[in-house]
Amino acid sequence: MGPGAAACCCCRSSPRPRAQQQLMEYVERRLALLEERISQWHEQSSRYSTELRDFKNQVLGMLEAAEKEREALRAEAEGAAVRVDRLEREVDYLETQNPAPPCVEVDETLMEKQVATAKQRKNEKYTKLTDCSDTIASVRAMKILKRFGSSSGLWTKDAAGNSEKIYVFDGTANDTVYVFPRMREFTLFSATRKAARIKLPYPWVGTGHLVYDGHLYYIRQQGPFQVIKFNLANKTVVDSSVFPAEEQIPVFGLSPFTYIEIAADEEGLWAIYATKENEKNICLAKLDPTSLDIEQMWDTPCPRENAEGAFVVCGALHVAYNTRLPSRSRVQCVFDVSGTLAPEDASLVYFPKRYGSHSSMKYSPRERQIYAWDDGYQIIYRMEMKKKLEV
Repeated sequence: MGPGAAACCCCRSSPRPRAQQQLMEYVERRLALLEERISQWHEQSSRYSTELRDFKNQVLGMLEAAEKEREALRAEAEGAAVRVDRLEREVDYLETQNPAPPCVEVDETLMEKQVATAKQRKNEKYTKLTDCSDTIASVRAMKILKRFGSSSGLWTKDAAGNSEKIYVFDGTANDTVYVFPRMREFTLFSATRKAARIKLPYPWVGTGHLVYDGHLYYIRQQGPFQVIKFNLANKTVVDSSVFPAEEQIPVFGLSPFTYIEIAADEEGLWAIYATKENEKNICLAKLDPTSLDIEQMWDTPCPRENAEGAFVVCGALHVAYNTRLPSRSRVQCVFDVSGTLAPEDASLVYFPKRYGSHSSMKYSPRERQIYAWDDGYQIIYRMEMKKKLEV
């Protein structure tokens, strides 16, 4: 082949490298565009992540603010409920307080009439309302529940109803009653956080109060001593009466803070008290639980000296005695208003040795046991009973 033919072959092969170069340039441009789009995607994704994080933080902040606002509203609602409750108590107090001024003027006249009526029936033989003929034979068992509150006080159940609530009066002068729903809550918890609080319209004095058939009977001193009947359900004063006894003195020689002891037994309500007229011995009166009138009164042979507490069982007054230096308490005076049981025939009942002396002893006719407060310890005494005719 000649030189002309070789030159012609070179001319035909030269377009192939240019096509390859163009293809490479096209691929490079596409790759550059893809890299640019990937870079834009990363940039947008980063921006979206930042915006999403900022939005999440903003929502969390709003939720936290809403929670704080909810807590503030709840606190305001609770405060409003407390204020409403306080207002209701103040209204109840005003409702019970407003009628009082005119009654004060006639209290002395009513008292004189009650004293005259009661004295006419003084020391008469009592006609029993029930067929209860039991008396205490001995203390069968003692149970120390806990130590709560002051050295002196009172704890009890409703002596007539079926409620399991525990009512606690801490101290000898106060206006707040602690109410525990059951014995378990009172026993297991040392504080009063499980207890409801009832603020009374008038403060009490002493430890002679009583819960009976849904009502609290407690002693108020404002000049003469008054018996206040307080409805525990609607928190209102139902009735009040000046106790018709002149020149009262502490009823128990070892408990100088108690002037009237309201007691309950199978026969109903009783008042244990003492006066200067018969200052050596304890007096007893039968109370009408509805009207608070005195039905009968008795001068008992039971001395006040060294007496620390008393209770009534089946119409018989039982007085517990101790010594100035506390030792073992014992019931050594029994006065039966029906005359069925002679004092000399009654059993000499000893209580187990404890910590100090009783500031209160509440007999429960429903459970046949005594709720006692001994130097800040709450104690239950379970009693062994026998028929009076068997003594």
